[in-house]
Amino acid sequence: MGYLDNTTTTVDAILTKKGRELLARGGDEFKITKFALGDDEVDYSLWDVTHPNGTNSYGSAIENLPMLEAFPDENQILRYKLVTLPKGTTKMPILQVAVPSTGFTFSSSGQKASVAPNTQNGSDSQLGYSVILHNSDAADLTVSQGGEVITGGATTPVFLSDAERKKSLSVIGKTFQLVARRTTVKIVTQITIIGNETGAVTTIPITVNANA
Repeated sequence: MGYLDNTTTTVDAILTKKGRELLARGGDEFKITKFALGDDEVDYSLWDVTHPNGTNSYGSAIENLPMLEAFPDENQILRYKLVTLPKGTTKMPILQVAVPSTGFTFSSSGQKASVAPNTQNGSDSQLGYSVILHNSDAADLTVSQGGEVITGGATTPVFLSDAERKKSLSVIGKTFQLVARRTTVKIVTQITIIGNETGAVTTIPITVNANA
Protein backbone atom coordinates (compact mmCIF):
# COMPACT_ATOMS: atom_id res chain seq x y z
CA MET A 1 0.00 0.00 0.00
CA GLY A 2 1.29 3.47 -0.82
CA TYR A 3 0.14 7.04 -1.16
CA LEU A 4 0.14 8.21 -4.77
CA ASP A 5 1.26 11.69 -3.75
CA ASN A 6 1.36 13.95 -0.73
CA THR A 7 -1.44 16.33 -1.78
CA THR A 8 -4.46 13.98 -1.63
CA THR A 9 -5.78 11.15 0.50
CA THR A 10 -5.96 8.73 -2.43
CA VAL A 11 -4.49 5.33 -1.55
CA ASP A 12 -3.18 2.81 -4.06
CA ALA A 13 -3.52 -0.73 -2.73
CA ILE A 14 -2.53 -4.11 -4.16
CA LEU A 15 -4.56 -6.99 -2.76
CA THR A 16 -3.01 -10.33 -1.94
CA LYS A 17 -4.48 -13.53 -3.37
CA LYS A 18 -6.40 -14.04 -0.12
CA GLY A 19 -7.61 -10.44 -0.20
CA ARG A 20 -8.95 -10.82 -3.73
CA GLU A 21 -10.67 -14.04 -2.70
CA LEU A 22 -12.44 -12.35 0.21
CA LEU A 23 -13.40 -9.36 -1.91
CA ALA A 24 -14.90 -11.66 -4.55
CA ARG A 25 -17.04 -13.44 -1.98
CA GLY A 26 -18.82 -10.24 -1.04
CA GLY A 27 -21.02 -10.27 2.03
CA ASP A 28 -18.75 -7.82 3.82
CA GLU A 29 -16.06 -10.49 4.28
CA PHE A 30 -13.26 -8.19 3.14
CA LYS A 31 -12.41 -5.96 6.09
CA ILE A 32 -9.15 -4.13 6.77
CA THR A 33 -8.56 -4.36 10.51
CA LYS A 34 -4.83 -3.56 10.68
CA PHE A 35 -2.35 -1.66 8.55
CA ALA A 36 1.20 -0.34 8.79
CA LEU A 37 2.83 2.90 7.70
CA GLY A 38 6.45 3.43 6.80
CA ASP A 39 8.85 6.18 5.78
CA ASP A 40 11.10 4.24 3.40
CA GLU A 41 11.25 7.08 0.89
CA VAL A 42 12.06 9.83 3.39
CA ASP A 43 15.62 11.18 3.48
CA TYR A 44 15.87 12.98 6.83
CA SER A 45 19.30 14.34 5.94
CA LEU A 46 17.44 16.88 3.79
CA TRP A 47 16.21 18.67 6.94
CA ASP A 48 17.79 22.10 6.39
CA VAL A 49 18.14 24.35 9.42
CA THR A 50 19.90 26.95 7.24
CA HIS A 51 16.94 27.45 4.89
CA PRO A 52 16.66 31.18 4.08
CA ASN A 53 12.87 31.14 4.57
CA GLY A 54 13.09 30.21 8.24
CA THR A 55 11.84 27.39 10.44
CA ASN A 56 8.65 26.76 8.45
CA SER A 57 10.77 25.74 5.46
CA TYR A 58 13.31 23.50 7.18
CA GLY A 59 11.49 20.41 5.94
CA SER A 60 10.30 21.67 2.56
CA ALA A 61 12.66 19.37 0.65
CA ILE A 62 11.39 16.37 2.61
CA GLU A 63 7.75 17.32 2.08
CA ASN A 64 8.29 17.45 -1.69
CA LEU A 65 9.93 14.04 -1.98
CA PRO A 66 8.07 11.64 -4.32
CA MET A 67 6.15 8.87 -2.58
CA LEU A 68 6.58 5.22 -3.54
CA GLU A 69 3.74 3.54 -5.38
CA ALA A 70 2.50 0.20 -4.11
CA PHE A 71 4.27 -2.96 -5.24
CA PRO A 72 3.91 -6.47 -3.82
CA ASP A 73 7.50 -7.20 -2.80
CA GLU A 74 7.61 -7.28 1.00
CA ASN A 75 11.41 -7.34 0.90
CA GLN A 76 11.55 -3.92 -0.74
CA ILE A 77 8.65 -1.91 0.69
CA LEU A 78 7.81 -0.91 4.27
CA ARG A 79 11.27 -1.79 5.46
CA TYR A 80 11.12 1.11 7.92
CA LYS A 81 7.76 0.96 9.65
CA LEU A 82 6.45 3.73 11.86
CA VAL A 83 5.71 2.90 15.49
CA THR A 84 3.56 4.58 18.14
CA LEU A 85 5.48 5.43 21.29
CA PRO A 86 4.10 6.82 24.56
CA LYS A 87 3.45 10.56 24.68
CA GLY A 88 6.44 12.45 25.99
CA THR A 89 9.01 9.98 24.62
CA THR A 90 12.26 11.84 24.00
CA LYS A 91 14.57 8.94 23.08
CA MET A 92 14.23 6.15 20.56
CA PRO A 93 14.07 2.61 21.98
CA ILE A 94 17.29 0.58 21.69
CA LEU A 95 17.65 -3.19 21.93
CA GLN A 96 20.55 -4.50 23.98
CA VAL A 97 21.74 -8.12 24.15
CA ALA A 98 24.65 -9.42 26.20
CA VAL A 99 26.80 -10.92 23.46
CA PRO A 100 30.51 -10.81 22.48
CA SER A 101 31.47 -8.05 20.08
CA THR A 102 31.94 -10.59 17.28
CA GLY A 103 28.56 -12.22 17.89
CA PHE A 104 27.87 -15.83 18.83
CA THR A 105 30.51 -18.36 17.78
CA PHE A 106 29.96 -22.12 18.16
CA SER A 107 32.75 -24.65 17.83
CA SER A 108 30.80 -27.88 18.34
CA SER A 109 27.32 -29.23 17.82
CA GLY A 110 25.05 -28.99 20.84
CA GLN A 111 26.80 -25.90 22.17
CA LYS A 112 24.24 -23.49 23.63
CA ALA A 113 23.86 -19.73 24.00
CA SER A 114 21.15 -17.73 25.73
CA VAL A 115 19.61 -14.68 24.08
CA ALA A 116 17.94 -12.26 26.50
CA PRO A 117 17.02 -8.97 24.79
CA ASN A 118 16.49 -5.85 26.86
CA THR A 119 14.80 -2.69 25.61
CA GLN A 120 16.26 0.64 26.70
CA ASN A 121 14.11 3.81 26.49
CA GLY A 122 10.96 1.70 26.15
CA SER A 123 9.34 -1.62 26.97
CA ASP A 124 8.51 -4.81 25.08
CA SER A 125 7.39 -6.63 28.21
CA GLN A 126 3.90 -7.48 26.97
CA LEU A 127 4.36 -8.66 23.38
CA GLY A 128 8.00 -9.64 23.74
CA TYR A 129 10.36 -9.99 20.80
CA SER A 130 10.32 -11.61 17.39
CA VAL A 131 13.62 -13.38 16.72
CA ILE A 132 14.51 -14.62 13.25
CA LEU A 133 17.36 -17.04 12.62
CA HIS A 134 18.26 -16.45 8.97
CA ASN A 135 19.73 -19.92 8.39
CA SER A 136 18.37 -22.79 10.48
CA ASP A 137 21.12 -25.10 9.18
CA ALA A 138 23.39 -23.36 11.67
CA ALA A 139 21.42 -23.82 14.87
CA ASP A 140 18.09 -24.50 16.57
CA LEU A 141 16.22 -21.49 17.95
CA THR A 142 13.66 -21.93 20.72
CA VAL A 143 11.90 -19.84 23.37
CA SER A 144 13.43 -20.47 26.79
CA GLN A 145 11.23 -21.97 29.48
CA GLY A 146 9.47 -19.12 31.25
CA GLY A 147 10.16 -16.75 28.35
CA GLU A 148 6.86 -17.28 26.58
CA VAL A 149 4.42 -14.46 25.85
CA ILE A 150 0.67 -14.85 26.30
CA THR A 151 -0.40 -12.42 23.61
CA GLY A 152 0.59 -12.95 20.01
CA GLY A 153 3.34 -10.84 18.52
CA ALA A 154 3.16 -8.51 15.56
CA THR A 155 3.87 -9.44 11.96
CA THR A 156 7.58 -10.09 11.70
CA PRO A 157 9.10 -7.16 9.80
CA VAL A 158 12.21 -8.88 8.49
CA PHE A 159 13.58 -8.81 4.97
CA LEU A 160 15.31 -11.91 3.74
CA SER A 161 16.49 -13.10 0.38
CA ASP A 162 14.57 -15.91 -1.30
CA ALA A 163 17.30 -18.37 -0.30
CA GLU A 164 17.28 -17.19 3.32
CA ARG A 165 13.51 -17.37 3.62
CA LYS A 166 13.55 -21.08 2.76
CA LYS A 167 15.90 -21.78 5.67
CA SER A 168 14.80 -19.11 8.15
CA LEU A 169 13.22 -19.84 11.52
CA SER A 170 11.30 -17.36 13.68
CA VAL A 171 9.91 -17.47 17.21
CA ILE A 172 8.22 -14.99 19.55
CA GLY A 173 8.96 -14.69 23.25
CA LYS A 174 11.03 -12.85 25.84
CA THR A 175 14.12 -15.03 26.22
CA PHE A 176 15.56 -17.54 23.78
CA GLN A 177 18.14 -20.26 23.33
CA LEU A 178 20.40 -21.13 20.41
CA VAL A 179 21.78 -24.65 20.05
CA ALA A 180 24.43 -25.24 17.39
CA ARG A 181 23.72 -27.94 14.83
CA ARG A 182 26.21 -30.46 13.46
CA THR A 183 27.74 -29.17 10.23
CA THR A 184 30.64 -30.22 8.03
CA VAL A 185 31.14 -26.70 6.68
CA LYS A 186 31.50 -23.36 8.39
CA ILE A 187 28.19 -21.44 8.44
CA VAL A 188 28.03 -17.68 8.92
CA THR A 189 24.56 -16.23 9.41
CA GLN A 190 22.73 -13.91 11.83
CA ILE A 191 19.69 -13.45 14.01
CA THR A 192 17.46 -10.40 13.81
CA ILE A 193 15.61 -9.33 16.96
CA ILE A 194 12.59 -6.99 16.81
CA GLY A 195 10.72 -5.50 19.75
CA ASN A 196 7.05 -6.19 19.02
CA GLU A 197 5.89 -3.07 20.89
CA THR A 198 8.66 -0.53 20.30
CA GLY A 199 9.82 -1.63 16.85
CA ALA A 200 13.46 -1.50 17.96
CA VAL A 201 15.68 -3.81 15.91
CA THR A 202 19.14 -5.30 16.32
CA THR A 203 21.11 -7.92 14.39
CA ILE A 204 23.67 -10.33 15.84
CA PRO A 205 26.19 -12.35 13.77
CA ILE A 206 26.35 -16.13 14.27
CA THR A 207 29.23 -18.40 13.26
CA VAL A 208 29.09 -22.17 13.50
CA ASN A 209 32.41 -23.80 12.74
CA ALA A 210 32.64 -27.15 10.97
CA ASN A 211 32.66 -30.13 13.32
CA ALA A 212 32.97 -33.87 12.97
